[in-house]
Amino acid sequence: MDDDRIWRFEESLWTGDADHYRELIDEECVMVVPEKPFVFKAQAAIEAVADTPRWSSVSFSEQEVMRPQEGLITIAYRAEAKRDGGDGYVAYCTTTMRRLEHEVWRVVQHQQTLPPVASGSTEG
Repeated sequence: MDDDRIWRFEESLWTGDADHYRELIDEECVMVVPEKPFVFKAQAAIEAVADTPRWSSVSFSEQEVMRPQEGLITIAYRAEAKRDGGDGYVAYCTTTMRRLEHEVWRVVQHQQTLPPVASGSTEG
């Protein structure tokens, strides 16, 4: 899968509906997100997404693509997502995809980390 397709694939996971998400998540996927219960296996992640309003837009920066072996791609990036109505979200993410067959890919791992919040304290 070329880099442009990778990023379109990833964007579709943020903005697509629950059926689209269900289609692209492997049944052996594991996810870690910064909300309870934090660690999800595939079916629980799909159910959580089905009950969550989808993002209307997402942009990626600090993008990296790794291909550690044939049929396996890992990406890392900073995501800025928005919903209609103004809700926003920023996270650093990784996603790992595996190829099932020619041009058929599934997510086997996804992780989101919130950036640290700057504190108002000063060091002395």
